[in-house]
Amino acid sequence: MVNPHMYYLNKVMSSLFLDTSVPGDERTSFKSIRSITDFWKFMEGPLLEGLYWDSWYTNQKVYDFKNTSRIYYENILLGFPRVRQLKVRNDTCKVHSSFQSLMEECYDKYTGGNEDLTDFGLQHDTEWKYSSPAISSPWHWGFVGVYKNGGYIFTLSRSKSETKNKFINLRLNSWITRGTRVVFIDFSLYNANVNLFCIIRLVAEFPATGGILTSWQFYSVKLLRYVSFYDYFIASCEITFCIFLIVFTTQEVKKMREFKSAYFRSIWNWLELLLLGIFKFINFNKTMAQLSSTLSRCIKDIIGFAIMFFIIFFAYAQLGYLVFGSQVDDFSTFQNSIFAQFRIVLGDFNFAGIQQVSRILGPIYFVTFIFFVFFVLLNMFLAIINNTYSEVKADYSLGRRPDFELGEMIKKGYYNVLEKLKLKTPEKDEDKSMKTGDLAEKARREGFDEKEIQSAEQMKKWKERLEKKYYSAEIQDDYQPVTQQEFRELFLYAVELEKELHYVSLKLNRVMRKVSAL
Repeated sequence: MVNPHMYYLNKVMSSLFLDTSVPGDERTSFKSIRSITDFWKFMEGPLLEGLYWDSWYTNQKVYDFKNTSRIYYENILLGFPRVRQLKVRNDTCKVHSSFQSLMEECYDKYTGGNEDLTDFGLQHDTEWKYSSPAISSPWHWGFVGVYKNGGYIFTLSRSKSETKNKFINLRLNSWITRGTRVVFIDFSLYNANVNLFCIIRLVAEFPATGGILTSWQFYSVKLLRYVSFYDYFIASCEITFCIFLIVFTTQEVKKMREFKSAYFRSIWNWLELLLLGIFKFINFNKTMAQLSSTLSRCIKDIIGFAIMFFIIFFAYAQLGYLVFGSQVDDFSTFQNSIFAQFRIVLGDFNFAGIQQVSRILGPIYFVTFIFFVFFVLLNMFLAIINNTYSEVKADYSLGRRPDFELGEMIKKGYYNVLEKLKLKTPEKDEDKSMKTGDLAEKARREGFDEKEIQSAEQMKKWKERLEKKYYSAEIQDDYQPVTQQEFRELFLYAVELEKELHYVSLKLNRVMRKVSAL
């Protein structure tokens, strides 16, 4: 559901509404707004000119494409734009007694408790009356606050002149006050050429410190999903994905029913449920299955390492925030400090900025962070992965593979289809026993005596029983105690192996003596 047209549509819309300058002032655009005067210039200039073309509106029967650029007549404005603001009450903060004679009003930052819910100004239109937010409406996370829905709202009219008069009236009657903390401008467009909707939100935040911070969101989405042949191909892929997901989920449910509570006592089965929602399909390939097994085995070590890593990482983030936060944008908040440190690890960082703040603490912070996090901790992480991967490769070389691979699945499914179509006779247990008997008969023809054959069959049974107990792909517990009977079987198995080794050694010596005599 993502295609390159989304980027180009977002780029065109952002160029139109963000980069277009105010008439008579080439330096002022939405990105460079810093005062209430600049804000109203944008509303009455670039925003008004960008929105009001006859060809944009869906309810216009006659489209006038004269003297319009492709930006306008390739897109249709859906509905009417909406402007909304949120305010805070006066006296939400206290002025120090030394300055009360100079300043009587105090407006704190925006919070749900500080929000102003009273009508103000002219009080005869919706833009002067507070509208309560819907219960399920999402909040907006801005630069200096998290804002609820609702507030003081008005919808732009169809007429350009009416909207311009509305803007002038709001400006002259001080719709934006000292208590204003954010203004939202929301509208949507549709481009039929690429079947995309573009949802646009322009945001102007008015922090308690003064000034204006602008931000924007351009989301291109494909709401009409299946139109072209390629869309239907994507639909078939989605159906295939759902089928595989159902098959794997059914497989895990069968394990739960078989092992019941024992299933959830294994950390590996919890990880299997996690992999089911992430990358279960990688088991189709041997190399990718090794990756899955590696992550499954080292998950405990990774969790322990992650705790140590993030303790040190967050400690450095807090140090950077305390030392450089007041002067360096990358460390202006604790969250920014965390992302800045990830950039340091990747080599994308402005060292001169922190060095300018402190010629002593800046280099010390940078060098010690690189040493402990990059050279020590990250290499420990790689060592954990590498060591576990070596163990997994060793197990694979001994034949311990996952119980589900693409080749086995296709082969098994193929035989099941043939059996259901009665094109192949199902293999019975008697046939399997016949195969075992054939091997024994072949061993007799090769010159092995009955004692050797019986000993080999007994050792095979012991081996299968032990592998089922300790190398089961169905359930893998962290600790499985060995019972007295199992210990006896292990001991007998070791004795038989020693006898077999001694017997083979004697036969080898006998053959070597005959070769020497020749």
